[in-house]
Amino acid sequence: MSSSLIFRKLFLFGNTRQDGHFRNLSEFMEVLRGRGFEIDIERGFGRYLDESGVDISGCTLVEALPASADAIVSIGGDGTFLHAAEYAGDSEVPILGINTGHLGFLASYTLDEAAMLADMLLGGGARLEHRLVLRLESTSLPEGFRPYALNEVALLKEDTSSMINVLAEIDGYKLADYLADGLVISTPTGSTAYSLAAGGPIVQPTLDCVTLTPVAPHTLTLRPLVVGADSDITLRVTSRSATCRVSLDGRSFVIPCGTTLRVCRAGFSVIVMRGPEDDFASILRNKLLWGRR
Repeated sequence: MSSSLIFRKLFLFGNTRQDGHFRNLSEFMEVLRGRGFEIDIERGFGRYLDESGVDISGCTLVEALPASADAIVSIGGDGTFLHAAEYAGDSEVPILGINTGHLGFLASYTLDEAAMLADMLLGGGARLEHRLVLRLESTSLPEGFRPYALNEVALLKEDTSSMINVLAEIDGYKLADYLADGLVISTPTGSTAYSLAAGGPIVQPTLDCVTLTPVAPHTLTLRPLVVGADSDITLRVTSRSATCRVSLDGRSFVIPCGTTLRVCRAGFSVIVMRGPEDDFASILRNKLLWGRR
């Protein structure tokens, strides 16, 4: 949707692998200060910038997302964006992704676009996309583990020898026994991540659906499946191994086989900030070279 809101109070979050970008980061910070933004920086990232010679004068170092923040600026790759989404939690503070990593589907802008991004934040017609978030429920969740995923929930074999059998039910009805190396439950946002690598479809990220993609299935009759976002998905694993692995956006833990997992829609969204001319088709062409010969 379009927005004429002004995002003046920013929370900056980034990774500490910015080699080769310090000059651009300094120029970016100078642009933000010159436009009068109020800037809070995640403490670890702020100290890293300061020690690397980036001028962060006038900024405040903080431990967590301030309640007054209008927007989060994520500086890194898509992995950094996922960490920024963790900071956002259920606040639904919009996140603007700046890419200093590799491909960058979520973090699609560059530091060279500082002036344009500043204009957009100050009322330049930003579009706010509400992205589906998944919630994982299980009695085997480790203490303190964040049970939400913006990209995917993946259930995977723990070792390299035996496949696992995943009994999947949707809304209380048996779907299938997935005999495979694993099963990826993906949001539309995550359709260009692990699910795509496993052969799943690319899904427009604002659609309201979930994709189930088997990883190296043992039978050709198990193909990727798209279901409604309000589906209640229950999973239970059996295997020759005693354990299997559960991964949420790359954060993982081990559970005993036989454990029941429930995957459903979370009660909040992650809001991604896009420019007025930043559309899904152009991302496909520029990031995945869609239709290139």
